[in-house]
Amino acid sequence: MHDTVDLEARGVPSVFVATTEFVDGAEAQARALGADPAAVYVAHPIQDRTDDEVRALADEAFEAILAGLVA
Repeated sequence: MHDTVDLEARGVPSVFVATTEFVDGAEAQARALGADPAAVYVAHPIQDRTDDEVRALADEAFEAILAGLVA
């Protein structure tokens, strides 16, 4: 979250990506930083997924990430 907020402050379009497990924490951190970054959440967990499953998550999130970058 800090990196996303910092990049946005520098004029670099950014999107925060995390798993759904971290929605509450990420939103609380964004509020604490006084920011409202673009965020995309994917299914949790990640670590036990196969490469193909991770690629599928990325494919599913791609349009939302792209939209956050050009908004």
